[in-house]
Amino acid sequence: MVKPKSFRPWNPEQTLLFPPSPVEWLPENHLVFFLLDLAAELDLREIHSYDLQKDPRGEKAYEPRMMVVLLLYAYRVGLPSSRLPGRRPACRRH
Repeated sequence: MVKPKSFRPWNPEQTLLFPPSPVEWLPENHLVFFLLDLAAELDLREIHSYDLQKDPRGEKAYEPRMMVVLLLYAYRVGLPSSRLPGRRPACRRH
């Protein structure tokens, strides 16, 4: 019996130690809110079906919707390299 593929947990409204929620420290019109709304509308079934066919052993994959938001955000703020977003401060305003 093959165990179905699952993803690492991701919740964009996850609370932190301080501040309590990213929603509280980002301005209301921050780019990330637009991207979260956009990603919610995208049809990612093809990506999910590919990931579900993979061997479930090993590390869990990141949620594809989160990766799309991250990729779009990085491109929008001028970080097209996959290595640069991790080196840049996360809370810059765009």
